[in-house]
Amino acid sequence: MLAIVDYGAGNLTSVRRALEHCGIPSIVTARPEALEAAWGVIFPGVGAAAQAMSALRAAGLEAPLRNLVAAGRPFLGICLGCQILLERSEEGGVPTLGMAPGVCRRFPPDMREEDGSRAPVPHIGWNRLRVVRPSRLLDGIGPDAEFYFVHGYYVETAPELEIARTRYGRDFCSVYGRDGFWAVQFHPEKSGRPGLRLLENFYGYCREEAAHALETRHCLS
Repeated sequence: MLAIVDYGAGNLTSVRRALEHCGIPSIVTARPEALEAAWGVIFPGVGAAAQAMSALRAAGLEAPLRNLVAAGRPFLGICLGCQILLERSEEGGVPTLGMAPGVCRRFPPDMREEDGSRAPVPHIGWNRLRVVRPSRLLDGIGPDAEFYFVHGYYVETAPELEIARTRYGRDFCSVYGRDGFWAVQFHPEKSGRPGLRLLENFYGYCREEAAHALETRHCLS
C-alpha cells in the first residue's frame, strides 16, 4: 500500500483516484506511523512554498518525512512536493526540506517561446520531457508523451540528479532524483496514460523493495 501525505497542500483526491484507476491500494494520511508502514510515500502539493512549510511544521511531519527518505523508503514528490524537497524556494524566500540539493526559482515574467511568442507565467498546459538520464520511473514512456504542468516556479538541482528536462520559455529540470527517491514537476495524476504509467512504475518499485525487505527479515530470523 502507498501513503499519500496529507498536509493541507495537495490535490489528494486526484492522486488517490489515479491510483485507484491503476488498481494501486493507497491511503491519505498525516500520521507518521501510517507513513512508516506504507510501501512507499507520495508527497503531492499545490499552492505556495511558505504555506506548505508552515503546514508541514504544524502537522509535525518535517522530521518524519526526512527520516523516511534517510531510511530509503520509496518516495515520490509531485509539483509543489517536488519543489520543497530542495533546500530553498524563491517563493517567499523560505528554507525548505533540504532532502535534495538545490533551489526553486521563479520563472522570469518576460519569457519567450522559440517562435518569439510570449510564454505566460505560470506555465499551464501539456509539455514533453527530454530524458537526460535513464530512470525506471519513466520505463515504457515514449519521447512523444506529454504531461500536464501548472507552475510559476522551477527547480534547479545537482546535475547528477537530473532525469528529464522540459522546454517552456527556457529549459528547466522537470524530473530529478535517484532510484527510490524521485520528484516530478508535472501532475502525473492529471496526465492521462503516461502519468498513470509513471505511477505504476513507482508502485512496481515499491512492491519490489517491500518484497526484498520481507525476504531479508526472513533470512535474518
